[in-house]
Amino acid sequence: MKGQLLIAVPALIDPNFRRTVVLVGEHNEEGALGLVLNRPSEATIADAVPELSVLVDGSEQVHVGGPVQLSAIVIVADFVDPERAGSLVFDSVGFLPAEVDPDALGELTQVRVFAGYAGWGPGQLDGELEEGSWIVEPAIATDVFTLDPDELWSEVLRRKGGPYSVLALMPVAACAACRWGPATARSPSWRAVRWRRSRAAASA
Repeated sequence: MKGQLLIAVPALIDPNFRRTVVLVGEHNEEGALGLVLNRPSEATIADAVPELSVLVDGSEQVHVGGPVQLSAIVIVADFVDPERAGSLVFDSVGFLPAEVDPDALGELTQVRVFAGYAGWGPGQLDGELEEGSWIVEPAIATDVFTLDPDELWSEVLRRKGGPYSVLALMPVAACAACRWGPATARSPSWRAVRWRRSRAAASA
């Protein structure tokens, strides 16, 4: 499932995942980890994690990657040299290394910063897939770095085509209850990104 999108079915009313599109970043016998791609927060990089402004424009929003460990910062980028990624998810898109030195990353064509992530315990995601809670579609880079997250759910369903294009026409219901709450499921361990400025960046 790594590198696939999970598209929440309309019947999935959990406020943490209602109408979400989740990129699966890891999936193994220990569980699964993903990032919600269409929940931007009101916080900007400059306000929340100003030290990352050397990687991404400070006016960019921090995205809420999921309800687990909201204090953890996870950075996804499109690498010109994929071998420099800490962990590739698909094609040239992957996670930054746990200890980040900007000089060692090479050129990044796109970067997105997430706070928190989505996590599933052993077999949990497989069970949800069997229940039909998610629609699966291969991810492409424009999904991860979308400029219109509010439309991503509908856009991916239209791309999948067939009967799913009908689902894409469903209006966005009022979602005042869609707030991020604490995780109740056991989640795989995740090492938060630790940022290390290069000497050049620190002296700038």
